Amino acid sequence: MAFALERLSRILSNISHSDIVETDPEGPAGEVLPGEPLFLNAVVAGRTALDPRSLLDELLGIERDFGRERPYPGAARTLDLDLILAGDEIIDEPGLQVPHPRFRTRFFVLGPLAEIAPDLRDPVTGLRVGELLRRLLRDQAR
Repeated sequence: MAFALERLSRILSNISHSDIVETDPEGPAGEVLPGEPLFLNAVVAGRTALDPRSLLDELLGIERDFGRERPYPGAARTLDLDLILAGDEIIDEPGLQVPHPRFRTRFFVLGPLAEIAPDLRDPVTGLRVGELLRRLLRDQAR
């Protein structure tokens, strides 16, 4: 995490980050991938002057610099940086969807995000992150 935080501090100001959460790895359809080590997840928030496309390009560059390769979808990764939200922007372009299309259904995103920014709003639903997390936990308990 130290590498990612140091590199993110070059492009973000007012950085805050969550604690690290260990979770089972998930595949493309949410299934647990057999034989994979636990994933370490955290959320980082900050401000940037970069537009979302440029920010995503920077994130991908940080991944590459840490040795990430993408041999096939769902492959184990040394570092995975996703752009979850970009203020109140809604973007749906090839290679860039903001908000991240699956963040509302992933505890490993909502839990850490609620830790540092529970009042942040999802521009699609208008709901605060804390409320999205409560709904997810309620739905998983059923």
